Amino acid sequence: MMLADRVGRNMPTFLEFFAGGGMARAGLGPKWTCVLANDFDKKKGQTYAQNWGAAHLVIDDIRNISTDDIPAKANLAWASFPCQDLSLAGGGAGLGGNRSGTFWPFITLMQELQHHGRGPGVIVLENVLGTLTSHGGQDFVAIIRALRKLGYQSGAMVIDAAHFVPQSRPRLFIIAIRRGMKPASGMLRDGPQAPWHTRAICNAVDRLPADLKRDWLWWGLKTPTKRSTDLADIIEEAPTSVRWHTSQETTGLLSMMSEVNLAKVETAQMARLPMAGTIYKRTRKEHGIKVQRAEIRFDNVAGCLRTPAGGSSRQLVMVVDGAHIRSRLMSARETARLMGLPDSYKLPIKYNEAYHLTGDGVVVPVVRYLTRHIIEPLVSEMVRDPQASHPG
Repeated sequence: MMLADRVGRNMPTFLEFFAGGGMARAGLGPKWTCVLANDFDKKKGQTYAQNWGAAHLVIDDIRNISTDDIPAKANLAWASFPCQDLSLAGGGAGLGGNRSGTFWPFITLMQELQHHGRGPGVIVLENVLGTLTSHGGQDFVAIIRALRKLGYQSGAMVIDAAHFVPQSRPRLFIIAIRRGMKPASGMLRDGPQAPWHTRAICNAVDRLPADLKRDWLWWGLKTPTKRSTDLADIIEEAPTSVRWHTSQETTGLLSMMSEVNLAKVETAQMARLPMAGTIYKRTRKEHGIKVQRAEIRFDNVAGCLRTPAGGSSRQLVMVVDGAHIRSRLMSARETARLMGLPDSYKLPIKYNEAYHLTGDGVVVPVVRYLTRHIIEPLVSEMVRDPQASHPG
């Protein structure tokens, strides 16, 4: 079916910027029609094409994207723009950095779409929590200010993926709607709502200038049902992308643990069933000396996936069954499962490329939950009445 036919059949449409492997697309689901997917990374683009096709995929720097590359009007623009300069582990460049600064070309493109009467009714931005505090909170102010200049009202939520998948991964979601759109009853709250509006969000809102505070939206969400999947459920017994360590390698890993972490392993040994945990290697200062430590958790949740810039950023798995202890790197498929991707999703063959793709993405069930409870109710009115996104 041609794009124009799908749009004509009142299918909601979206633009996916900084698309990576298309995890936002996976979360939106089959009811949505992609108008444009864009990422500058060729390897990620290849994976995107393998899973979703390349009909509306443009692999290029967003600075080179123009309205000519966008063949139809979209109801939604999703942008998980790069986090490196906003991350607490980054260099602190913020929105002035080369990577996170790609937010500004995105805003310019949204402005150009509006000039042509094709601005999306809803914009969703996703990034790390450091966005709230970068440059003393001024980067967050700049984001909300930029959206307001475009004619949007904004609200933000922190959603931890641990509500949906066995991975601790809190992320910031800014949901902006064109001024004049009227959210359905129950979608907004009078003030902050736990757990979605954390102290960090409340502090960030307090720092907003008066005009931005007046436009602020406190989005509301129902508490999701209890997660049905634990870490043990995603562990592969015979992974193909990694190998189990030798006993000597596992012993070496245990020797890197502090007494506190070794005690966690000993407690797991006393359990009457196999226990799965995850490990990150971290550099700690002890008695004035930097020491690399292996830190483990056995709370049925993996640590937050990170892009593998080095060995310490790759998460390890340890399975304890009484006296029998095994360890290895987390497999590529396990990282995909932690992101909520189905096993049918095609991953890059090279391990580091697969890990980088998943560690740099957005968790699929989180997108799906936001879509079901906020985005689709907003967009449904726009689909029924196209003028609803352009109030007079």
